Amino acid sequence: MADLFRTLADPTRLRILALLGEGEACVHVICARLGMGQSAVSHQLRLLRVGHLVRHRRVGREIYYAMDDDHVAQLIRDGRHHAGCAEATEGNAAPRARRRRDGAVSR
Repeated sequence: MADLFRTLADPTRLRILALLGEGEACVHVICARLGMGQSAVSHQLRLLRVGHLVRHRRVGREIYYAMDDDHVAQLIRDGRHHAGCAEATEGNAAPRARRRRDGAVSR
């Protein structure tokens, strides 16, 4: 599990996953949308493939990438939601309430 979060910790890989959350894309489209070179994008995609976060398929000379499954998309959505909640509470004097495992709410 640590390897999964290590892979997700890179901002470039998160940007790629966010783009793939919109649907399948070939390397050239990913490069253009992110403003990155093909070599850099391919390197990041390889790491995402090794981590089983994306899958690929070849059509002629093009390789198309997509999120491996719905669990990856849900993980990204949950992470964004959690980060958004954390950003919304930054600077507030009151600490965020947390639900304990037994269901009680603690501060």
